[in-house]
Amino acid sequence: MGNSLLNTRDQKFVLYEQLGIEKLFETKAFGEYSRDVADLMLTEAEKMAVEVLLPGRKEGDTGVKFKDGNVFVPEMFHEMYKKFNEGGWNNCMRDVEVGGQGMPTVLSTACYEFFMSANFPFTMYPGLTNGAANLVQVFGTERQKKLFMEKMYSGEWGGTMCLTEPGAGTDVGALKTSAKRLPDGTYSITGTKIFISSGDHDLTPNIVHPVLARIEGDPPGTKGISIFIVPKYKVNEDGSLGEFNDVKTGNVEHKMGIKGSATCTLNFGDDGNCIGELLGQERKGMKVMFELMNEARLEVGLQAQGCATTAYENAVEYAKGRIQSAPLWEMANPNAKAVPIIQHPDVKRVLLWMKAHVEGMRALNYYAGYCMDLVKAAGTKEERDKWQARLELLIPVCKAYTSEKSFQVCSKAIDVYGGYGYCSEYPVEQALRDSKITSIYEGTNGIQALDLVGRKIGTKKGAHLLALSNEMTAEIASLRENPELSTYCNYLAEAHNGMIDLTMHFFKLAKSAGFLIPILNAQPYLELFGDVAIGYLLMQAAGISSKKLDEIYAEKGAKGSKAKQRALMHDNPDVAFYQGKIAAAKFFAVNVLSTVRARCEAIKAGDRVPIEMPEECYTA
Repeated sequence: MGNSLLNTRDQKFVLYEQLGIEKLFETKAFGEYSRDVADLMLTEAEKMAVEVLLPGRKEGDTGVKFKDGNVFVPEMFHEMYKKFNEGGWNNCMRDVEVGGQGMPTVLSTACYEFFMSANFPFTMYPGLTNGAANLVQVFGTERQKKLFMEKMYSGEWGGTMCLTEPGAGTDVGALKTSAKRLPDGTYSITGTKIFISSGDHDLTPNIVHPVLARIEGDPPGTKGISIFIVPKYKVNEDGSLGEFNDVKTGNVEHKMGIKGSATCTLNFGDDGNCIGELLGQERKGMKVMFELMNEARLEVGLQAQGCATTAYENAVEYAKGRIQSAPLWEMANPNAKAVPIIQHPDVKRVLLWMKAHVEGMRALNYYAGYCMDLVKAAGTKEERDKWQARLELLIPVCKAYTSEKSFQVCSKAIDVYGGYGYCSEYPVEQALRDSKITSIYEGTNGIQALDLVGRKIGTKKGAHLLALSNEMTAEIASLRENPELSTYCNYLAEAHNGMIDLTMHFFKLAKSAGFLIPILNAQPYLELFGDVAIGYLLMQAAGISSKKLDEIYAEKGAKGSKAKQRALMHDNPDVAFYQGKIAAAKFFAVNVLSTVRARCEAIKAGDRVPIEMPEECYTA
């Protein structure tokens, strides 16, 4: 099935040839899966994306409606939601025991890339419900699971995450929402939450809100925060809906993008009749929330990936069909014909920049999902700890790097279209608008960078980063033995060494008066980390592709003959694919990795101007 969403050949390359996810199917955790089953899932996900979700993308961009205190989603979303749930996609990665399919996270990540690229605003509704239901599964009582989790996992009811308040965004500990103990063991909830995705809608008869609040008398800050199950409508003990639970929608935000996703202000307990149930233990609200963090941040990276891949695929398709100008080398020829713009050098360069980043980010996000599966499949505590540590290190990069680069990819896609790209008749301007939120919510990218620099790279005195670095060093040495890649591996090695040197420098500064330098440069450091990670994965892919091409050329007698190799492209699509993988790695090495060492040295210079410049100078 052809689509304008993502390159399915590259998707399967990452899954099977680069990561080798078949190894998961040999474990007890995922023994019910096989490559045939995985391929079937991918095929069905593509059908769902192309036939059901994609047709509603344009209508979804008209936005939700807010009338008489209620939110109404775009009409097409109702049928989409029904079919999505009927297909079992809303909780495909959850255990079979709770109604899921037990799908490996790396495979569900690949399936969800289809959904995100087709209609990411729509996926917010089932996605948030799934995450909220998982909290009930992990921390809820058997009664709570029966009353709430089952209906949420089935898609019968919706779910959200209620953290942010007018005065408590990044600083969650400053929240004002309160919980008052009641004699029957429940709590009276009072407060306001803002920017709540899927906060209200007409897709389901009930919406279950996990709400962060402070029990009266508990200490300030994050240590005093608890989390509560607060449904829009109260739930009777037999599972039927009761009376309205005093959860009122104050308004919906009018946003730059993801307009089909309802972003609401929710007022809890305006009339003093909002009742919540404690989820987990008192004052353990942040611990409960962090159960979701890795999964949620990978999902945001995947949302950004979806915007980037559909922007790239559409830009390539447009560039192949848009006839404009004769080639520069034919300008002196008055009879020269105009050619597709993909033949012009600047357009080719821009598209290759996009291709390298899109494919590199796909490999990074899939690898993070694979790490989650290896944690679950691990046979020993040592192995489980290794993959959990790897995951913790990568998650801030998956979320922040992918979202930053996604916006740039979408911007370059508009450039390829020219003026048409700026118009709503074409899909890339919506991709850009939708992608921007991914660098903001679920912890801004500045927060992700501080997490990476302030916590993750220094865990166990840097042992987890060193383990990853050693693996990269060994593979770079192996890849250097390939004559075609040797020079480009030098760029990768230099970039990797520069990033590690900078990390060691940060460790020293952390114990000195210069401790603010790592904080000041956390975002540039995360970008450097991402560049090296992407460069490594692209070079790894190039090494695999080079071996595959050698096998094809040897079989067809085309070794050493450029003409025969080019002719093979018409008979064997894998030839063009593998050559493209190698080209992407080479381009990224020369144009991105070559800059890493210099950027590291600039940070090591210790410039403090942004810190030292008085606030008055910004507006003087």
